[in-house]
Amino acid sequence: VDRIFPKEHFKVKYAVDEVQYFHILLVFVSSMQRGQNTDSGSISREASFEGISSFQVNNSLLHPVIVECRLTKTDMELEVLRYTNRISSEAHKMVMKHIKPGQKEYEMESLFHHYCYSKGGMRHTSYTCICGTGHNSSIIYYGHPGAPNDKTIMDGDICLFDMGGEYYCYTSDITCSFPANGKFTVDQRAIYEAVLKSSRAVMAAIKPGVKWTDMHRLADRVHLEELVKIGILNGSVEDMMKVFMGSVFMPHGLGHLLGIDVHDVGGYPEGVERINEPGLVNLLMGRPVQERMVLTVEPGIYFINHLLDEALADPKQSCFINSQVLARFRGFGGVSLSAKFYLVLLFCYPEAVALSYCIIVQGVERINEPGLVNLLMGRPVQERMVLTVEPGIYFINHLLDEALADPKQSCFINSQVLARFRGFGGVSLSAKFYLVVQYTFRLDSKDR
Repeated sequence: VDRIFPKEHFKVKYAVDEVQYFHILLVFVSSMQRGQNTDSGSISREASFEGISSFQVNNSLLHPVIVECRLTKTDMELEVLRYTNRISSEAHKMVMKHIKPGQKEYEMESLFHHYCYSKGGMRHTSYTCICGTGHNSSIIYYGHPGAPNDKTIMDGDICLFDMGGEYYCYTSDITCSFPANGKFTVDQRAIYEAVLKSSRAVMAAIKPGVKWTDMHRLADRVHLEELVKIGILNGSVEDMMKVFMGSVFMPHGLGHLLGIDVHDVGGYPEGVERINEPGLVNLLMGRPVQERMVLTVEPGIYFINHLLDEALADPKQSCFINSQVLARFRGFGGVSLSAKFYLVLLFCYPEAVALSYCIIVQGVERINEPGLVNLLMGRPVQERMVLTVEPGIYFINHLLDEALADPKQSCFINSQVLARFRGFGGVSLSAKFYLVVQYTFRLDSKDR
């Protein structure tokens, strides 16, 4: 960093009560926290810093307290969340305007990234973008490395784009469904309007105090009623609910908490158990809705072949299915729509992982000298290694001040000339080297 800001700067910037520099943190910290995110199942990493061994560490005490702090949002947090969702919504609209058959799904992902960053200063997305088209729109978490949004968009495809930008760690989660060519078919419109109806039903019913599980069941009920009208299902919706027909078409939960994580913590506090029923077992929050929660409402109807096959093989469910009509929807994909709710003062308003890397080779120790202590490789160069060569000269004020205050270094410095370079910044250049069979090949910048 060019400048070490005073603690007051960070107190104002992040609206916190106490700030300490890392190198004296152990003087103030006497207990750490560790706990599980009930949505993802991930365990938070234990805190680690030099000197922690001198403390008695409690890994569970603070976690539930922090979870409750994150569960409900302050006015300032709500403002940031509105911003992230507004920019992300605009990015979705821009994608809709530019999409056309023949493009790749990843081109739409790229457009979304570009808009969020160029118009909203949102450098990262909240999660891996899901740009499913055609049959891919029925894959709930499409877009992962094994299926990286690489299908060609075809005329007649339904698109399900689930993307959200992130701003200062605060997330957004927005899902849009629309036809790639701009015109719904009769079947696409019927499914879209069914999902839209369930979304509006939940938005009309949600309020502080309602059970989130009841909102999920409401969405299921509306879906089933609409699928009966379309002709895919027939019979009593009440009887369908008893055999969990809703989960055949919406296997995921209705929605989740939103905040510093896109699936934010707090969905299942101690004493709240997950309901072990199809569909509800995947619901990411089981507690009643509270004021100042931020929740996603994202129902969907999907035609997932293996779930349809299982339902057709189950006499309790197959009796409700019109297999001839259902056959028209094989390969259809899916439709999902999402809205965000900020529950504030009884009114409803629709609306970070640290990368660590360290290669340890037995017998190779890091040299504890200024500069060399930050060198990221200490072993001898070998054939077939790929290395960067990126020297630089920087004029970093606090390092210059330290050098001027050190007689061993200040005696070499012409302070008058140096003064001209205060605020200059720095210069760095890099080249890549591939060392192969005793020959060195350099990639110039024009080749990168």
